[in-house]
Amino acid sequence: MKKCSQIISGITNTAWAILPSKMDEIMALLNSRITGEIDAEYQAARSSASNRGGAVAILPLYGVVSQKVNLMVQYSGGTSTEMFGQWFDEAMADSSISSIVLDVDSPGGSVYGIAELSRKIYNARGKKPIIAVANSLMASAAYWVASAADEIHVSPGGEVGSIGVIAVHVDRSGANEKAGIKVNYVTAGDYKAEGNPDEPLQDEALGYMQSRVNDYYSMFVSDVARNRKVSTSEVLSKFGQGRVVGADMAIKQGMADKKSSFEFVLRSTASRRS
Repeated sequence: MKKCSQIISGITNTAWAILPSKMDEIMALLNSRITGEIDAEYQAARSSASNRGGAVAILPLYGVVSQKVNLMVQYSGGTSTEMFGQWFDEAMADSSISSIVLDVDSPGGSVYGIAELSRKIYNARGKKPIIAVANSLMASAAYWVASAADEIHVSPGGEVGSIGVIAVHVDRSGANEKAGIKVNYVTAGDYKAEGNPDEPLQDEALGYMQSRVNDYYSMFVSDVARNRKVSTSEVLSKFGQGRVVGADMAIKQGMADKKSSFEFVLRSTASRRS
């Protein structure tokens, strides 16, 4: 119970690059956990970390992306940026691996560790071919990471985008009042209890939260512009403006390069390996 409450507190004080619908799902998941109603499907262990076929390394970027392997990954499935970075480094250092394919099916996740992982992949360009495949969803933080690959392929029914940042404040003051609960915060520091969930969000706290969201959004847009070799204004005007788009639109707008199934990408990558 205590650990889940700590996770919810962390979620509501962190900026996320994730689909809003997935954020709602995460909140519902954790709320159900607290009341003992967690679904069995969220308790299933995640599949193996990395699969390799021939000289092609396949690195899975699945589910909610977070910086560390923690309870969020355990309960809802997902990928740690730290672990994914380790897989990537190993594949780059392995002389028997000539190409890397990022198998992406993710709605995004926390902003923490994303810019660093995106830069790691971007800096590896030119050493080995790196191909990212939206198989089938490459949204928000997942797109931030995968856009650093040399090429982005989208499965025919896939979607990419959701270039945006979201933060959530939960106001439980009304529920506390109904339950007869009064919460007092004893703090040092003017803003130590700012944005707490036991009172309505004040204008000053809202402004600060918005500024942090804006900061991460600026990082996101700048990195995508660097990765896709376009201007930031082009990302802002053409890359979905927070929406996900289908394969054809993604290619038309420059968000992706080709429409291909994951199996086709593997076959073509394997056939051209050196």
